[in-house]
Amino acid sequence: MEMFFHLLKFILSKRKTLKKYLLLLCTILSISCYGQKETHFISINQVREDLNYLDEILREKSSYQGLNGFDYHKSFDTYLNKIESKDSISVLEFGLFLSQTMGKIGDRHSYIKGYDLPESKYLPMAFAPLDEKVLVLEFDREQEVYKRWHSEYPYLKSIEQIPINDILSKSIPGEELAPENSFTLRAVRELRNIETLFYILNKELPNPISITLTNEEGEEKLFSIPLVEKDKRPRIWDERYHKKGFFFEFYEDQINNRKIIEQFFRIDDQLAYIQIPSMVDRKDSPTFFQMLGSFMEEAKNTEALIIDVRDNGGGSRDLIQELAGYLVHPDSIYVVNVTRQRGELPLNNELKERLNSRFLFPKSEFEPREQETINRFISTFEPMYQLNEKNFSENYYYLLNGKKLSTDKYHFNKPVYILANERTFSAASILVSVFKGLPNIKIVGTNTDGSSGNSERFNLPHSQLDGKISTMVSFQKDGQILDGIGTSPDIRIERNLNQVYWSEDYQLQKLIELIEEEIKNASSKSN
Repeated sequence: MEMFFHLLKFILSKRKTLKKYLLLLCTILSISCYGQKETHFISINQVREDLNYLDEILREKSSYQGLNGFDYHKSFDTYLNKIESKDSISVLEFGLFLSQTMGKIGDRHSYIKGYDLPESKYLPMAFAPLDEKVLVLEFDREQEVYKRWHSEYPYLKSIEQIPINDILSKSIPGEELAPENSFTLRAVRELRNIETLFYILNKELPNPISITLTNEEGEEKLFSIPLVEKDKRPRIWDERYHKKGFFFEFYEDQINNRKIIEQFFRIDDQLAYIQIPSMVDRKDSPTFFQMLGSFMEEAKNTEALIIDVRDNGGGSRDLIQELAGYLVHPDSIYVVNVTRQRGELPLNNELKERLNSRFLFPKSEFEPREQETINRFISTFEPMYQLNEKNFSENYYYLLNGKKLSTDKYHFNKPVYILANERTFSAASILVSVFKGLPNIKIVGTNTDGSSGNSERFNLPHSQLDGKISTMVSFQKDGQILDGIGTSPDIRIERNLNQVYWSEDYQLQKLIELIEEEIKNASSKSN
């Protein structure tokens, strides 16, 4: 552990990007420390006290609890009845229970951390979803591409005779109410971590383990697979690893590195392309915003623009504002997001500031013309949940006012395509939702993993488990929330086999072909 203390010391010396370094440290610790800690136990009375503590937090601050009909109190009571004959339980068991319970509330930003699931044995293959099947892969480290683990039988049907769908449905506690495509992707990827998976399923892990694979015709073949140690495990399937510089925001020497950032912008054959790997904020990465502005000037005479937010896990809304200055007509005003904040009323200054930092304001703080736009919008707006007036603030609105946003900018009045996928999350999913339906803009790809919640963290006193909940309910323009629903594309393009193998970016290439065809058709009509 000495290396982590040195790393922490270094991180604390870099205050500018402290948040990102701490996130990186937590990721490293969570990956590296499985199996290294001793098992900790807490008494049943301490469990009760922790549950009471969490109950108070959920009752007073959680914005999503109770909305979908799930009653976590019943889950708490059932659990206490189950363990009442015991003197103590492990923090691991308690943490897993809380993760499974919190996941049913529907808050996609919530979590419970601080417990270590067993993770020392792995399957010697990686997994990816494809056409509603589970593709079994191996990673070629020399070529840096994936390929079939078995040439004739590429698909996983079962593990230890348990149908794969039965396994996936229970495999990732806390994620079960994610949009279907997002849940499937996350669950399939985690099949590699078989020891963790079998612990969650409460099943004994054999070694070797039997798996059943199928071919294209559905014929089956049984394999006996010896499990491997951590240093022999294959790289987990993740498209982000194939995108050069994708994690630039995690490193202080990269977040403003022009050579890294310039690869996110390009113009080919009158088609402008922007990749946004993270929703960086203006303060931390001014270089990104400067280069975005310069690029948009270069893109002025192109025929179309692609904005790629696939695998973008979120961050700040600053980039939404910046792009809106080019994409929203100067004479237009749009209501693009409606939220209500949970908390003691009237809201304190801290909560107001947190909303304002997301460009969310009450109607009274907008100009008359903006208020007229709000009035027209709200006259037909039907939120999927009617919230308690005693517990939630008035509506806070996110408005895009083209006149204000377009200062020192021009209106890009050509077609814009926003490319998203099932790992487009948080502020990146807000970007997709905000721009969907606006003139000249189409959403392409797959349904996003939508989420928006204004999170707050806590620590349980006895188990020392860390948690997070959302305190804000966020509605899309159509009245749907983002959490568990996401935003659907206008043009659906799924990844193909070659994209799974990392040998091509099929979604992007298919989109480019569609755009080129549209440009060609438009040109022929004008002639």
